[in-house]
Amino acid sequence: MPIFPFSETDPIRHPGPPPKTSEVVIVGGGIIGVTTALFLAQRNIPVTLLEKGRIAAEQSSRNWGWIRKQGRDADELPIVIEAIRLWRQLAEECGEDIGLTQTGVTYLANTDKDMAGFEAFMKIAATHALDTRLLDADETAALIKGMSRKFKGAMTTPSDMRAEPWLAVPALARLAARKGVKIVENCAARTLEISGGKIKGVWTEAGYVEASSVLVAGGAWSSLFLRRHGISVPQLSVRVTAAATEPMPEVYAGAAADEHVAFRRRQDGGYTLAAGGSHLLYLGPDAFRHATKYLPALRDNPFGTRYFPFAPSGYPDAWSTPRYWAPDSVSPFEKMRVLNPPPERAGLRSIERNFGRLFPQLETVRLTAGWGGMIDAMPDVVPIVDHVAAVGGLFVATGMSGHGFGIGPGIGRVVSDMIQGNQTGHDLSRFRLSRFYDGSPVRLGPAL
Repeated sequence: MPIFPFSETDPIRHPGPPPKTSEVVIVGGGIIGVTTALFLAQRNIPVTLLEKGRIAAEQSSRNWGWIRKQGRDADELPIVIEAIRLWRQLAEECGEDIGLTQTGVTYLANTDKDMAGFEAFMKIAATHALDTRLLDADETAALIKGMSRKFKGAMTTPSDMRAEPWLAVPALARLAARKGVKIVENCAARTLEISGGKIKGVWTEAGYVEASSVLVAGGAWSSLFLRRHGISVPQLSVRVTAAATEPMPEVYAGAAADEHVAFRRRQDGGYTLAAGGSHLLYLGPDAFRHATKYLPALRDNPFGTRYFPFAPSGYPDAWSTPRYWAPDSVSPFEKMRVLNPPPERAGLRSIERNFGRLFPQLETVRLTAGWGGMIDAMPDVVPIVDHVAAVGGLFVATGMSGHGFGIGPGIGRVVSDMIQGNQTGHDLSRFRLSRFYDGSPVRLGPAL
């Protein structure tokens, strides 16, 4: 089983070319774009999915592989409950083993403040009849045996699941292609064609595609693409580091985290590891432009974010990255097909050390792979899922804030109905784009 994230050197599985016309064009081949396309195709709607690099090559293959209801924002929770059902359905439909397993998710508490946060979520869990429960110190030790430390307690949801992201999203893309979605890899969407305040089509590096609706689901690149068209989205990208271990004895079948380390059992018998709550923000024009909107999050967790004075060349918020380009000129998306940040070496050592210290009976923890990923973050840690009021036919689903993999099929179904003009079945007011510009206070979602 592959454990490295994909790169632009991987074979092109969906070569194109793009069609001349398509009712819907989706920009971005991650979990959101793929599942939206899949649900549209199930309604026999012509849809083309454009991916500048490879399907799932960025955060959709680099995430932890958690599929959780636990710790979700109250407004996200109904959608992720639907997503859990859809994951089971889609895993069966695609006919491939994507590692989907119900093994639970557990958050470990180091302090009374941690436990208080868990208790607050229990009220939300009760509203939705979740199987989430609080554990005391002894119950926590009994659930995850062999830990070297005694925790204050824990919160656990046994019905939460896990899957292998580098298997799951490409498998869903293949299912979408079989359903009729035209997927084109190595084909960047350069600009939108807008006339009379409405979408008319998309200019790509391979030519023009006429379309009446466009969804921008470009992850870390969404803000840059939309800014080219005068649409401001206060999205930033933060770098995180993750790693895979060699196969080793099982210490817990599910996923768990505290403030120092997060770990998830993998299908190959190893673990996916990451730091519990640390990330790196590259400072660029957008970071300064949107700084005031992020102040509540920084005050809430002042030590969770570290800073670097500039983003590497070619990154979405690099000082040298152009903010304007013509439809017939090479775009930033072609210059960097896959955003592939290197892992932090010190971070890898810390992850390896912290996991080994927590489970000393493992004796030796050997990492077989390490990688970086850029999470598309929002000031309130919940996404934008909305239509753009100023442009008819333009939709945005971005800023999943590290929570996109698990909720992906639910968001995909919601957005597919939004594009069709149908009722979505959920209250999406929390996810509107205008919340950042209509005077609403920033209301933080849970950073769990």
